[in-house]
Amino acid sequence: MPAVHGVTGLRDQVQRWRLAGERIALVPTMGNLHAGHLKLVEEAHRHATRAVVSIFVNPLQFGPGEDYQSYPRTLEADQAKLQAVRADLLFAPAVEEMYPGGRDQVTRVEVPGLSAILDGEFRPGHFSGVATVVLKLLNIVQPDVALFGEKDYQQLLIVRRLVTDLSLPVEIVGVPIMREADGLAMSSRNQYLTPAERQQAPLLYRTLGETAAALRNGRRDFSRLEAEAMQKLSAQLRPDYVSIRAAHTLAAADTNTRDFVVLAAVWLGKARLIDNIQVTANESRRGPPLPQNS
Repeated sequence: MPAVHGVTGLRDQVQRWRLAGERIALVPTMGNLHAGHLKLVEEAHRHATRAVVSIFVNPLQFGPGEDYQSYPRTLEADQAKLQAVRADLLFAPAVEEMYPGGRDQVTRVEVPGLSAILDGEFRPGHFSGVATVVLKLLNIVQPDVALFGEKDYQQLLIVRRLVTDLSLPVEIVGVPIMREADGLAMSSRNQYLTPAERQQAPLLYRTLGETAAALRNGRRDFSRLEAEAMQKLSAQLRPDYVSIRAAHTLAAADTNTRDFVVLAAVWLGKARLIDNIQVTANESRRGPPLPQNS
């Protein structure tokens, strides 16, 4: 699997494939790859002839005091994993390649409304950084399809809005969350957890599952459900929020909502964990059975 670090080299290879009539998929990542990322690559092969994977730790989406400097960078190991799942090309640019005029002066993209709620409230500027780098990657690669994990559910909806609003000719595909056996959503930041914290972490998924079950069973007292979930999480974790939203828009859920998403973000030690469960009224969507308390 070839790796390129410059925009020109990337475009030259993609252009050769396109002239041959091949369909191109893009999987944007920040590296430190796990099984969830590799699932995205496998799904890319179902949607396209060629799978391009980008690895770029984007400084624009990290706020002051966040883990940009310490974010794990494991390029050599990532390349071996991508080779195993038959990725066709790795694009691993330096910051200077992506932001040649300097990160402080780069033109930024803002998706209003969606970017200010939930994670956007707790991480100001984060989604502007995400939208900016995603737009750059889409313009550089010009893929037919791009794949994003549903763990970052708010990000997925922001990317879809970006593509729609700017009339970009690319299909955005969401891929279901990959979970550990105890339900914890796979994440590069899980490695920040100590062994003791790793034992506590599944409480997040269990709590979301209980809230989702209540919705399936007909409860619609959303504020009370959110408060109950916050209380359960606070016993061992430090929650930023639990929120029940309309799945397709992230608008506040109401009694007419049929498709829900229950989202949460919590701190556990140095790790900030996010997760969500999608629920259709009277029907659960995705995810293994909730693990039982031992």
